[in-house]
Amino acid sequence: MNAHRFVLLTSGLFSIACLLARCTSPIQKAEAENQKTKEESTSLEIFRLTKGQLSSSIKIPGELIAYQQVDLYAKVNSFVKKLNVDVGSVVAAGQILATMEAPELNSQLAGAESRLKSQEAVYLASKATYQRLLETSKTPGTVSQNDLDLALAKQNSDLAQFKAAQAAYREVGDTKNYLEIRAPFSGIITARNVSAGAYVGPSGKGSEWPIFTLQQQDKLRLVVSVPELYSAYLNHQNEVKFSVKSLPNESFSAKVARLAGALDPRLRSQRIEMDVNNNNKRLLPGMITEVEVPLTGSEHTFVVPTEAVLNSTLGTYVIKVEHDSAKWIPINLGRQADGKSEVFGPLDESSQLVRIATEEIRDKEPLNTPLKVVQ
Repeated sequence: MNAHRFVLLTSGLFSIACLLARCTSPIQKAEAENQKTKEESTSLEIFRLTKGQLSSSIKIPGELIAYQQVDLYAKVNSFVKKLNVDVGSVVAAGQILATMEAPELNSQLAGAESRLKSQEAVYLASKATYQRLLETSKTPGTVSQNDLDLALAKQNSDLAQFKAAQAAYREVGDTKNYLEIRAPFSGIITARNVSAGAYVGPSGKGSEWPIFTLQQQDKLRLVVSVPELYSAYLNHQNEVKFSVKSLPNESFSAKVARLAGALDPRLRSQRIEMDVNNNNKRLLPGMITEVEVPLTGSEHTFVVPTEAVLNSTLGTYVIKVEHDSAKWIPINLGRQADGKSEVFGPLDESSQLVRIATEEIRDKEPLNTPLKVVQ
């Protein structure tokens, strides 16, 4: 009986010991994990500096303008005889848009023609006289050399006068051709400011407004002014996307075609132009656009997490780990995107930087916390 009780007591004590062992194991494990977490939380994260490429974009307003636009004035003072087109007319290059009349030009042309014929007759007469004297002079003693020289000089003078009359006649004829206004390129008439019978002339004379305004709209220019800060990231390979308010559900794209190569002295920005095909005429000159311009940096630029940049009252720094001490390195910031920043300064790829920079890490003070290298 006593032996039986002893066995039961021994078994119970063994069970209790096992139970206590099982209960204390998770506690010890938790304490170990907490200790490990504490050690990790007190360690200072650092990373090795590398070069990379930061790609981002900016959204700025732009404007669509006609690829070509011209105001058409009358070359000479005249009256509008007939208008062949109106606002909205599609015209082809060389097409007659309007004809004018100036009666005085007909009189000038007739006078120039009369002077031309008169001078031609004088020239032909002096030429014939010189030829006869030249033939006669072949017989010795018949014509003096002086008379022959005078006849040649008279012929050359009359020839010059004849050519001048020809030029004057062509000038009046060319001026008369200006009575027809022709389209310099294919496009659409977007403005008409005169009616038949109106007195017109060069800009500021007779009519201060142009007769027509002609635009080429099958191809447009997208014009954007990019701030100086981003001008270094532009090139002819950039493709931009843009949208207009009148077509909110659509997005358009265009490739950079021209860079101004200089900054506007007032806006301190660079003008860039993109060519936009507009064969369907859905886009109109004058539309304001929202343009997304991609900015792709150089592959040889240092890129760090934004948290690694320390902005203090003394300046902008990154914290470099050097011989187990902290060293504040002054830098200049470039672009920032997706939690990363471009940095420029006395840095090299062998540098190790603190991942999260704070002013609590003092300059030139030893680091008393363990270091942890992260990617």
